[in-house]
Amino acid sequence: MKAEVYPKNQSGGWKKDTLLQRIGVLQQFWFSSFILYSLSLLLIVSCCFLATGSIASAAEMPEILRRGYLTIAVKDNLRPLGFRDASGNLQGLEIDLAQRLASDLLGKANAVKLQPIANRDRLSVVFNNQVDFAIARVTATESRSRLVSFSVPYYFDGTYLVVKDTGIQKTKDLVNRKIAVLNNSSSIADVRYYVPNAELVGVNSYAEARSQMETGEVQAFAADASLLSGWIQEYPQYRLLPDKLSTAPLSVAMPKGLQYADLRLQVNEAIARYIAEGWLKQRAQYWGLP
Repeated sequence: MKAEVYPKNQSGGWKKDTLLQRIGVLQQFWFSSFILYSLSLLLIVSCCFLATGSIASAAEMPEILRRGYLTIAVKDNLRPLGFRDASGNLQGLEIDLAQRLASDLLGKANAVKLQPIANRDRLSVVFNNQVDFAIARVTATESRSRLVSFSVPYYFDGTYLVVKDTGIQKTKDLVNRKIAVLNNSSSIADVRYYVPNAELVGVNSYAEARSQMETGEVQAFAADASLLSGWIQEYPQYRLLPDKLSTAPLSVAMPKGLQYADLRLQVNEAIARYIAEGWLKQRAQYWGLP
């Protein structure tokens, strides 16, 4: 299949669609509002933690407490967020978070049933009440917030560039170079903004991007940090450039409805505490996330 090339216009910039620009502005407005809301909630809860030394206990969750465990949807094929080790055991940043929440909400780290889930089912299992919540690389967006409630972000993902050539040390070194991007992905706009003179080459998969980098057809590949981190752990000859081109909040997806308010409050308080304590940052670093 011939790779799709995203052409430049005569001014050296990129062709833009007016409608897409308007949509992008609206999405950016919502994203900024979401970040401000999350940070405000985090600040309030963190201040309570720092002032009292602990988070105030929320109301009980009778059904979850009665059965004695949480059911959480996770990924099992996405290093380093959720994947299986050589023995088949689940591990990763999101697995650590699931077990820590079980420990804090129910008193035991093993009081949790982890349910591996496909990307297409991450939201449906939550609003259909098949799981208590999902920690499965779900980016909080406006459209998704109509279906589920999102927690305070536990990790800020975003677009990075991965390279193999040791002569490329920073983003501006890619001027007039070829950069692979997944077709129809949000990383296209990010790369266009930060490296407007680069030539973008569309690919359909990570495997195709790596193949083109190996043959020298492209000099870099743009994708989310949470995915590229696993790539460079598997292929250490690659490395991430230091510049982060965008930010996307990864949040716990929880059910809507007043009957789940106690669960949502306890999860949000716990994540705020993990951030205030530095535990989430430490675990992200442990798993090689930037």
